[in-house]
Amino acid sequence: MADDLAPRPARDATAPTRRRRVAVVGAGPSGLFAAQALLGQEDVPVEVDVFDRLPTPFGLVRYGVAPDHQSIKSVAQALARVFDSPRLRFRGLVQFGEDVTREEFLAAYDAVIYAAGASEDTRMNVPGESLPGSRSAREFVAWYSGHPDATPQDLRGVTSAVAVGVGNVAADVARILTRDPAELERTDMPQSVLDVLAAHTVGDVWVVGRRGPHHASFTTKELRELCSLDGVQITVDAGAFEGIDDADLDRRTRANVDVLAEAAARVVPESRCRLHFLFWRRPVAIEGEDRVHGVVLERTALDDAGRVVGTGETSTLDAQLVLRAIGYRGVPLPGVPFDLERGVIPNREGRVTTEDGDVLPREYVVGWIKRGPLGVIGTNKSDAAETVRLLLDDLAAGGGTSEDRTLLDLDTHLADRGLHPTTYDDWRRIEAAEADRGSGRGRDRTKIEAWSELLDLVALGRPGGPPTPADREA
Repeated sequence: MADDLAPRPARDATAPTRRRRVAVVGAGPSGLFAAQALLGQEDVPVEVDVFDRLPTPFGLVRYGVAPDHQSIKSVAQALARVFDSPRLRFRGLVQFGEDVTREEFLAAYDAVIYAAGASEDTRMNVPGESLPGSRSAREFVAWYSGHPDATPQDLRGVTSAVAVGVGNVAADVARILTRDPAELERTDMPQSVLDVLAAHTVGDVWVVGRRGPHHASFTTKELRELCSLDGVQITVDAGAFEGIDDADLDRRTRANVDVLAEAAARVVPESRCRLHFLFWRRPVAIEGEDRVHGVVLERTALDDAGRVVGTGETSTLDAQLVLRAIGYRGVPLPGVPFDLERGVIPNREGRVTTEDGDVLPREYVVGWIKRGPLGVIGTNKSDAAETVRLLLDDLAAGGGTSEDRTLLDLDTHLADRGLHPTTYDDWRRIEAAEADRGSGRGRDRTKIEAWSELLDLVALGRPGGPPTPADREA
């Protein structure tokens, strides 16, 4: 594997077949699918550097997919094959706009692809939303997924929890809270997370949606798994299925409605906990003083234009934890055009544009920061392919670059500033350490969540770095 700390050898910039250099900013699924598409073609010779602010690749697959969904997390194994190419390097611990500016990336590469994802959650904008105990589902997911930036979650005293939203993120957090903690022991969750989940006393979880069950965006597989957990009694509020005509439903929606109806009709004797689906409701306030103790919900309906409106009828749920799962938003990258209303980088099928719609040469975008937080992980593959096709067309046509263009040596530039990005080899050491930690507990791996431990694993394993524990014992 060619991914080491040494800079690439100097190239003959006048050679007519000079490989074009492409930077991908973001090592999640969309960025790696883009790298895969670039390296899988032979029309335009390229080499790719993939950057991320974390020391590890895989983004959402590592830190956003529920740890009990190993079939989905196996996508990382397929994505990892892109690192086998000697024309690709991983560069972690590089913060866009801080460690490297937009201008420096454009000076060092023939093209730049932004794959930054959507790292901010949508707020409900209701009174009490900032009370302790009210937080985003994104924070909760980051915690149980072992993200090094995650805030520890305290479930002491929580007997009732509300997940606001009717998509897969809401399904994930509801499943983690209602699943038998013993079943989570075989996942790669950090031990500190497993200890909290093993001790929690949540007996009721509410999934709240402002529309009906036939409008929910759950994928059927996720919903069926959630509604099939051992020892969990499912309830659906009375009247939720009224007025639904099967003839108006597509295949997925009809399947979702059937799953909910069948689950609600099933009696679970001596249930461990209860999972309630509450449709046609929206939070209008969160109550509490020092922390959350309830959620005020308003019944909703559709007006003549098909918009959700409040009816004025309210009720209150007792709850000590509220997790909003109503959508993610992209955040601006320093210096890069941004559509604040949509939360995306403005673009034409992947070519970055100004706010006025003018295409900017050599800048491209993929994933959620391109199209908004829509689709599943696999959606990013076709999305990246669309962008890469345009990028390759531009490179083949000149694309604002020339054969004799002198590129900034970013490796030297970073080293001169005392910055030493992590490599794929560094990630493999982290991966090996997680496997070793897991083997001691009878698991495939246990995730390392602390920044200090991740950085120590990088520093200890590098040539010329401090001795490893094994070296000291020898």
